[in-house]
Amino acid sequence: MSPSEQEIRDEDLKDFLLTIKRHSPYDFTEYSLKSLKRRLSKILLENKLNLSQLEKEILHNTDFMEKVVKSITVNTTELFRDPQTWMHLRDEILPKFASSKKINIWHAGCSTGQEVYSMMILLEELGLLEKSEVFASDINSDVLETARAGRYKFRFNQAYIENYNLVMEHVPDKTSQHGKAHHEKFFTVDKVADVIQMKPFLTEKPVYKKIDLVKDENLFHVKFDLIVCRNVIIYFNYELQNKVFNLFYNNLYEDGCLVLGVHESILGPFTANFSKKKQAYFKK
Repeated sequence: MSPSEQEIRDEDLKDFLLTIKRHSPYDFTEYSLKSLKRRLSKILLENKLNLSQLEKEILHNTDFMEKVVKSITVNTTELFRDPQTWMHLRDEILPKFASSKKINIWHAGCSTGQEVYSMMILLEELGLLEKSEVFASDINSDVLETARAGRYKFRFNQAYIENYNLVMEHVPDKTSQHGKAHHEKFFTVDKVADVIQMKPFLTEKPVYKKIDLVKDENLFHVKFDLIVCRNVIIYFNYELQNKVFNLFYNNLYEDGCLVLGVHESILGPFTANFSKKKQAYFKK
């Protein structure tokens, strides 16, 4: 019988996660069990293993363990994903920093970097990119390399152009120094080679670091005006979510802003520390 999500018992999953924690730098013990079961089921099917066999394999093969860890972490992103969020950033959040001498922005859990490039495109259109410092992190070193390169498959990501046009076609004249810019200002599309390539002035801007939000501190050692962490904490349990909110709260300037995904929200003790406006949470 093929492995399935229903065949992974909570007790067995917890034992497996403890094995990873003991024998690697990674700790998934505070991740949502439901989402982990779904991803592990896929790993078991792909490798034709059961959970016990998978555990033995990762103990004897460090490279395989790294492969499993990278499969467990979720890397779903696209340029201007959830366009309404980016419109809100462009129209109501980023203009608040227009009078700032410097803007520090952290993309936590940046995956392959499309979110980072989306932000820099908006910053450039608002005349804010030059004075912005852009930082980005992820637990997965492979996706950080993709982010640094800013090179993506075109046919797999044709929605990028649609999202770009949707967000950029209504840039307000009162805040934009450039008006609507054609996407070739920021990236080129080679349909024959199946490539979208971000321009060098964007790829050279961010500072990337491998950071595990479960156990690491802010390794950039600066405070931030804006932290973007979208579609990450949804995979954490309640206790870990609050641990991460504490990390973000302590590393935001007063009146700094945290942006979460459309299906994420701050619950529990930290609701009193932020004021919410759509998916944006402002530090009180």
